[in-house]
Amino acid sequence: MSGQGGGKSRHMDAKPPGSDGPPGSGLPPGKDRPPDRERPGFAIDSPSGRWVLAGAILGSGVALLDATVVTIVLPAIRQNLGGGLVVQQWVVDGYVLSLGSLLLLGGVLGDRYGRRRTFLIGLMTFTAASLACGLAPNAASLILARLAQGVGGALLVPGSLALIYATLRAEDHGRAVGVWAGLTGVASAVGPLVGGWLVAAASWRWVFLLNLPFAAVALGVIRRHVPESRDPTSPRRLDLAGAAAISIGLAGVTFACIEVPVRGWSAVTVLAGVAGAAGLTAFPLLETRHPAPLLPLRIFSSRQFTGANLTTFGVYAALSGALFLLALQLQQTLRYSAFAAGLALLPITIVMLLLSPRVGALGQRIGPRAPMTVGPLVAGLGLLLMARVQHGGAYWTHVFPAVTVFGLGMAITVAPLTSTVLASVPEHLVGAASGVNNAVARVAGLLAVAVLPTVAGIPVTTAGPLGPGFARAMLASAALCAAGAVVAFATVRTGARVRPHPPPGARHACLEPCTRVDVASVRSTSSDV
Repeated sequence: MSGQGGGKSRHMDAKPPGSDGPPGSGLPPGKDRPPDRERPGFAIDSPSGRWVLAGAILGSGVALLDATVVTIVLPAIRQNLGGGLVVQQWVVDGYVLSLGSLLLLGGVLGDRYGRRRTFLIGLMTFTAASLACGLAPNAASLILARLAQGVGGALLVPGSLALIYATLRAEDHGRAVGVWAGLTGVASAVGPLVGGWLVAAASWRWVFLLNLPFAAVALGVIRRHVPESRDPTSPRRLDLAGAAAISIGLAGVTFACIEVPVRGWSAVTVLAGVAGAAGLTAFPLLETRHPAPLLPLRIFSSRQFTGANLTTFGVYAALSGALFLLALQLQQTLRYSAFAAGLALLPITIVMLLLSPRVGALGQRIGPRAPMTVGPLVAGLGLLLMARVQHGGAYWTHVFPAVTVFGLGMAITVAPLTSTVLASVPEHLVGAASGVNNAVARVAGLLAVAVLPTVAGIPVTTAGPLGPGFARAMLASAALCAAGAVVAFATVRTGARVRPHPPPGARHACLEPCTRVDVASVRSTSSDV
């Protein structure tokens, strides 16, 4: 398994020199052929290398962008399709549920059955689901389409990086991931603005329909310019039982957390909760018995890896829950337009994009322990300031300071996260470590959106102001960040040397193993504190 479930650069299914290009690659005979066993791969600056990178960015970009832009249009969806906070929770969590559950399996499927094929299946699934979202006649149809979108996204996100690994030269991997992260990060930043403008100019439906032309271009690029590749050493037995267990577990728990406040402890919610608990209990037992598990549990024998993931869980739960509720608070309580709300949240992404590489470089010099301890505390301070975002509060005195400080805290936290994760496990497990950390971040967001409104006492049937529960939710999120800081201080010691890159989005955690400068770790100068 590789980072985010993708595969590393391995044998390519290409024909020998002098023959035609690989089946379905669209490459003419004898021209710019992809690498075979003797060939190192495309150079990133070659025409074929640029096409590969463009296809990977376009394909995964729509999936990563969707996670940020939809939050802005939730009030418009509620006004059009009806329902209260519960519908808004499901529109967000439906996508994250299937994405987070299947993310690790998506990379394994690409290694086994072909990365290009799996990526194209994911792209077509995501595109068809986007069309269904845009045409949804009611809330139930929209939620089902969002679940399907997440399935496609689980193949796209790891598949895009797997294509880069398998098709480009190994020495270009770090640079390619940097370009991938930078461009998708910019898209994540402008996405909410585009979503807000579409709501004002046309309809929330165009947020989903806009995916179609970009996906069509990506489909053409991948079909014509990207060769097929697979890993001949991939396991013959897929861990389907583990994938089913974690999917049932997360689905059952999420259903119970969202629906119990509305339905009470009915037969349906009790059954969902029991099934979810059973699935989550069975998952680690199944993983210990499978020869090629999705989640190799031995990876958690590293104290630092476990601590880094606990910190990730706390910080990214706070991030997802807070941004979900803040977007609603701005529009339903402060009466911002969708465009104004998207603009109000822009400082978070801008600060992360601009400062993450610089903080990452600082972390290379002083070690990851200090920034991974200070970062969550600063983010928690931003969340405390968000509790002041109430009716009558001005943007520059209430909203802007809160989102700016929160973005600063996230930049300080995320920058050394990759270094910490990659240094905490043996070399042969770094890909799995990166994938697990990103899955943890998404599961944290899933559960936060499901649980936080109820914990904070926000009425789940509300279609208007969130009331005093919003401030309580921000305080709870700040507590999660503080807990993450304590765990990081107690467990983080070393960091691997990595090339600092901006994150491809606010909700993306660990970057790829290929961003390492070398495989050696450096001892944190603060480890003896």
